[in-house]
Amino acid sequence: MDQQNYSRVAEFVLLGLCSSWELQYIFFMLFNFLYIAIVLGNLLIIFTVISEPALHTPMYIMLSNLSVLDVFLGSYATPKMIHDFIHEPKIISFEGCMAQIFLLHVFAGGEMVLLVAMAYDRYVAICKPLHYVIIMNSCKCTGLVVGSWVIGVIHSLSQLAFTVNLPFCGPNIVDSYYCDLTLVIKLACTDTYIPEVLMLLDSGLMGMTSFLLLLISYTVILVTVRQRSSAGMAKARSTLTAHITVVTLFFGPCIFIYAWPFSNLPVDKVFSVFSTVFTPILNPLIYTLRNKEMKSTIYKLKVRYVR
Repeated sequence: MDQQNYSRVAEFVLLGLCSSWELQYIFFMLFNFLYIAIVLGNLLIIFTVISEPALHTPMYIMLSNLSVLDVFLGSYATPKMIHDFIHEPKIISFEGCMAQIFLLHVFAGGEMVLLVAMAYDRYVAICKPLHYVIIMNSCKCTGLVVGSWVIGVIHSLSQLAFTVNLPFCGPNIVDSYYCDLTLVIKLACTDTYIPEVLMLLDSGLMGMTSFLLLLISYTVILVTVRQRSSAGMAKARSTLTAHITVVTLFFGPCIFIYAWPFSNLPVDKVFSVFSTVFTPILNPLIYTLRNKEMKSTIYKLKVRYVR
């Protein structure tokens, strides 16, 4: 279509999770509770790490940054979704839609890289314990954390660069509760084959590279520890179980969604909700409930501030 002959779409209509008013009121209460839990749970981890000098180590610094990303990942679309459960019509401006796409890929991309950095930290701690302090010094830790944010921003900008200037002249209905790039890009009034391929390659390269690095890291750790002692193996398994659980919960929905990126399957909404709502709330539960040092520190802080 000639770009001189179309009027740009000013807003998008979101269909949400369902059309039943009864279910929407139930979802309103449920996701209100979950969102509060996301914010409070992750803020508890951040506050605990900041308040306790003994936790100012690379592992817990990265864990607190993971909680920061989880707060943002749970906030870029969830409050809007909660609002839309009891308000009609479900509308988002064009600028707001592009902002959601940008923020999603910043936080999701940053979390992918940070999970790789955390796996590297565990590799050094378990496989090279005598050199851990030298290798994982404060500069290295800061570089890994800052690098995860920078890569997330670069990844998001690369996704947005070939989307924001596409001609959108209608239709403007997005069958989701937020602006999913795979759905929005199909609404452009032009051939979107090349942008779709570029988007798939970009997200696919980011996700698969991170996943493979994590897989290699955990495999090397387990093989190395197995050659040592059974006690060391048990400790490594306990440490890695939490990390592997988080990785599975985070990458599973992403892989499923981008395996069929341009087909609108009903189950896509379920995986989208899981990756943007349930994963951010499960991370603090997994890391705190399976970490004796975190539980002990939280208890001491509770005693100190309550009394």
